[in-house]
This record gives sequence, C-alpha cells and structure tokens, in this order.
Amino acid sequence: MAKVLMKGNEAISAAAIKAGCRYFFGYPITPQNEIPEYMSREMEKAGGVFLQAESEVAAINMVYGAAGAGARVMTSSSSPGIALKQEGISYIAGAQLPCVIVNISRGGPGLGGIQPAQSDYFQSTRGGGNGDYRLLVYAPSTLQEAVELVMKAFDVADYYRNPVMILADGMIGQMMEPVEFTEPEKREFEPKTWATTGTDGKRKPNIINSLSLDAYGLERMNINMQKKYAMMEEKEVRYEMYNMEDAEVVIVAYGTTSRIVKNSIAALKEEGINVGLIRPITVWPFPMKAFDEIPSTTKALLSVEMSMGQMIDDIKIASQGRWPVHFYGRSGGVIPKPDAIVNKVKEIIGGVK
Repeated sequence: MAKVLMKGNEAISAAAIKAGCRYFFGYPITPQNEIPEYMSREMEKAGGVFLQAESEVAAINMVYGAAGAGARVMTSSSSPGIALKQEGISYIAGAQLPCVIVNISRGGPGLGGIQPAQSDYFQSTRGGGNGDYRLLVYAPSTLQEAVELVMKAFDVADYYRNPVMILADGMIGQMMEPVEFTEPEKREFEPKTWATTGTDGKRKPNIINSLSLDAYGLERMNINMQKKYAMMEEKEVRYEMYNMEDAEVVIVAYGTTSRIVKNSIAALKEEGINVGLIRPITVWPFPMKAFDEIPSTTKALLSVEMSMGQMIDDIKIASQGRWPVHFYGRSGGVIPKPDAIVNKVKEIIGGVK
C-alpha cells in the first residue's frame, strides 16, 4: 500500500476510522482541532456519527453512552480539555467499558499555552479522576507509530474492557509525515454480551453503572480490576532499546523528545561517547523490565522530558537504586535542543568519573 503524506491529527483520525471507530464526540481545543475537523468530514462517509458536544464534560459522557452500547468510540482533546474529562473517564473505567481517548498535549498548568509539552504524564499514567483505576497509555514518537497504535488501541480496549489513551504532544499532532495504513493485527475478544443493545424480550436487560453502595461489593470489583491491570503489565508493555551496547549513560525519553535524543546520541557518538536510549512506548504500564537490560558499562541514567520531570519517579522505581538518575527538561512548550542534551550528558560523565 502506498504511503500518504498526512498531518498527525488527520492520520490519527483516519486510523481510528480504519480500526472501526464509528462514533466520535469532542470539542475544539488547540492543538488537536484537526481531529474533530477530519471526523466531521469523514465519519459520515464511513457510516458513523460525529457530534461536536457543548463541552468536554458532555463529550466524555456521550462516549460513556456509546461505549455502553458496545460501539467503537473515540474522543480527543488537549491537556485542559482532558482534565475536564477526568470524572467521565473514571466513570467509564469503573463501568469497565472500552473506548479510545486521544490527548494532543500542550503546555500547562491551567490553560497554559498551545505549544507542545509532555506535562500530562502524571494525569495520564496516574489517573486524573477518582478511584483505583488505570488507563493503558501509548506514547507514539512518529506518525506511522501513531497510526499503528491507534488501530491497536481499539482492539486492546475491547479485549480488556478498559479505556486506552493515546498520549501525543502538539508536535505529533501538527507535523506532517508519510504514513501507511496497513491492516492491524486482530485480537480475539469475547462478544459484547454485556452491552445495552436492547433485549427483544429474550433476556434480562443489562445494567451498566459505576455506582456501588455495597462497600464489600465495590472492593471485590476493585480487586478484579487490579487483576486486569496486572495482566496489562504482563502482556502489554512496549518499549524500544536504542544504541545500548557499551552505553556510558542511558537516556530515558518518550514521544517527540525521544526523536531529539536520537540526534544527541548521534552527535555524542561522533565524539566517542556512547549513549543509549530506553524509549517507553507504553508509559503505563511503564517498561520496568527494560532496565534489567541496561549494560554493565552504564554509569548513570538521564530522564529527558518536555516537562519538569514527571517521569523521574517511574525511572527511579525501575532502576531500584542501581544508577544515579539525572534530569534535563524544558517546560511550557519549549522544546529541548540536541546540543543542550549533549552538554548535559558530558556534565554527567564528568561528574561520575
């Protein structure tokens, strides 16, 4: 199949439709506006429904309804819009319903700015709503990977009956790259006998709700959900190991930042300094086992982020004190430059010798 030059937001939208998404509910916010724009134009052609809700809160609750009816449904927003959706996301997770949520993140806190950032890491990986729930969170670094992960996300959501998030920054949403829409690997999952699709008088009606006034019953539900999350941690972790052989320093970076880091690694190699990269593709579940593959030559780890260091805690947990963990980041929509990362690595090496 021929490659097509597309903007990131439009490629994500096209991938969702190809994956069988037939309902989209959203609300405009920069820098993800091309997603609802594309969906408003193309969803009807695919036999689906696009609806611009009156707010982000309304949009996520419409997702709740469509997911409860067994439909493949998606919403998208950017950072403060995702914050407004958190209550609904918690409801959907509590009701154990599948959907896909796209966050084309921007700088914060608050309304912040419209430039790309990675400061939604806590919000995405810790669950911004109430309760003991998790989302499986994919963080693509290229548009081709974004297309593949979006298509995968719908199957994974259906398999686990759980919301899945695509966490991409504004640069991924706005850049243009060639993409190829290959057929995604299909995952088998049980028929949606739980869906509220009507009974025709042949069975009892299904009731979907996250409310449970029986404390012991709610505890049992939470215990069962934790088993599901443990299965995700066992089976769904994805990561890339890059240039790890004889690495003196290992950088941990995801999404757009990991692309910048690869340029820094190439520059350092020309100076005879070998640096590796662990790139989480799932930021939850975080790739803890990748840190067991770090070579004996490594003296330190460096987290590089477009935030003030939100991923550091996960890196420290994964490293288990085996290496010192350093940080370099920019925030508010400022993008790290390769030469600044190079200088930080040299500073680390100078400090540990």
